[in-house]
Amino acid sequence: AEQIGMWKRGLLGAVGAIHHTRSLATRGGATISSAVDSMILRSLKDHYMEVAKMNMPPKVSPPSSFTIVKGALDSEGPVLKRNHGDEEVSIYVMRLANVDDEHSGVMDQLFIHVDVSKPEQKESLNFLCALYEDALGIHSVSMRPKLQQSDGYILAPTEYAGPVFEELDEKMRDAFHNYIEERGVNDSLFKFLQAWLYVKEHRNLMRWYKTMGLFIDGKKPATGA
Repeated sequence: AEQIGMWKRGLLGAVGAIHHTRSLATRGGATISSAVDSMILRSLKDHYMEVAKMNMPPKVSPPSSFTIVKGALDSEGPVLKRNHGDEEVSIYVMRLANVDDEHSGVMDQLFIHVDVSKPEQKESLNFLCALYEDALGIHSVSMRPKLQQSDGYILAPTEYAGPVFEELDEKMRDAFHNYIEERGVNDSLFKFLQAWLYVKEHRNLMRWYKTMGLFIDGKKPATGA
């Protein structure tokens, strides 16, 4: 929680510095352009070094039935996968919700997509869920194009997306919960996905400071920077 708060403060500090130097440039014109660049670069470097010193959260392994998708930290594709019979179950972490104020940085709720595909089907079954440390709630269920057709990205439904989940009969809602529970999708995923997102946020913030600084300094970033 403290680390997330520091990341947020670091980002806010860098953005504030950029706004400040833009204001100076407006007042002073092109003659202070070099000084403005130097101020931004110094601020970006200081924040980059601060973030680089942060300790990562303890390593957490996913449930044994799932494997971590190679390269997931650097993509928007699935994070976890597993097989269930002839089905492939993929877990995407889409965004965070209910993150406490910048001082605590508590990440107590995650939004995930659960994609269930079958080899003979052109579409896959997709669940949007809220995941907590001790619970999982389904927000919607729909049919969507299979992952192979979208390079790992979740696409919007091609046809009718289905009724509002909460308006379904209670027995049907329970049946859908049992369906994904049988495929290993439950609150046991929370600890791993929470830690994974901390690491991803750290990597993204480091990359943001670095690529911003290289651009302002007129240098070409290395491949993968």
